[in-house]
Amino acid sequence: MRIAFIGLGNMGGPMAANLAAVGHDVSGFDLTAPMPSGVVKAESVAQACKNAAVIITMLPNGKILRSVAAEAIPAADKGAVFCDCSTVDVASARAVASQAEAAGLLAMDAPVSGGVTGAQSGKLTFMIGGTDAAFSIVLPLFDIMGQKAVHCGGSGAGQAAKICNNMILGVTMIATCEAIALADKLGLDRQKLFDVVSTSSGYSWSMNAYCPAPGVGPVSPADHGYKPGFAADLMLKDLRLSQQAAAEADADTPMGHLATELYGQFVEQEDGRGRDFSAMLPRFESRGHIDG
Repeated sequence: MRIAFIGLGNMGGPMAANLAAVGHDVSGFDLTAPMPSGVVKAESVAQACKNAAVIITMLPNGKILRSVAAEAIPAADKGAVFCDCSTVDVASARAVASQAEAAGLLAMDAPVSGGVTGAQSGKLTFMIGGTDAAFSIVLPLFDIMGQKAVHCGGSGAGQAAKICNNMILGVTMIATCEAIALADKLGLDRQKLFDVVSTSSGYSWSMNAYCPAPGVGPVSPADHGYKPGFAADLMLKDLRLSQQAAAEADADTPMGHLATELYGQFVEQEDGRGRDFSAMLPRFESRGHIDG
C-alpha cells in the first residue's frame, strides 16, 4: 500500500518506520524531523500525498492539522483515506473530516495511547472515529502500528474517547500522589499502602501499573528520575482539550477542571515541564497545600 505520513516526530517517526519495515511504500514529510528508516522523503505535503491510498497525520495541535489538511486533501486521490492520529480538539477533527469527505475522501480520527515506547514497539492503542469503510481499509495498518484498535463511532468519536480517558488518568494520578504524600505524613510505609490499595477499592492504573512512588510496584518512570513516559506537558494538553470539549458540550467536569489547573501550575510555574506526569508526587511531598 502507498502511504503518506505527515509528521515524523517522536511518535510519527517510529510509526512510519514500522509501516515501511513490513514493505509498505511510505512517503514522509516533516518540516524538521529526520526521515525514519525506510521512509522516502517528500518535498512537500502535496507531494507525499500524491497517489497515496492512505494519508496519516501525527501533528501537535488542531491548528496545524487544519493547515496540513488544506494542502493534503486537494492533492489526494478520490477514495483515499485521510487518517489523523494526532490528539486535537473534537471540533478540528470533525472540520477536517468534513473537508475530506466533501473532496471525495474517506476520513477518520484515530488518536493513540501508548506513548513513544508504544510507537516504537508497535503496541499502540488506537481510538477511532469515522465510517466503517474507512476503518476496514486502515485496520491492517493499525495492526502493524498497534496492539488494539477500537472503532468508537462517527467522526470525532476517537478524539472524544482519548480526552475522556486522559481526563480520568489525570485526575486519578493526582489522587494517587496526594494519597501517597498523605501516607508519608501519617507515618505509613509506602509499600504497605501499595499492598492495600492495589488489591482494594482504591485500585487504579495510576497506582497499580504506573505507581508514582520510586521502588514501589512495577517499574515506572518514577524509578528513572521521572523521565517520561508520558510527559506532564502532554497531560496538560489533553486536560485542556477535555475542558474545551466540556465547555462546548455544556458538561460539568469539576474534577477535570481542577486537574487541569493543577497540571497547568505544575508545568508552567513549577518544575513539571519535561518530566513525567507522575512527578506530581514530589511536588505534593514538598508542601502541605497546592498554593503553599
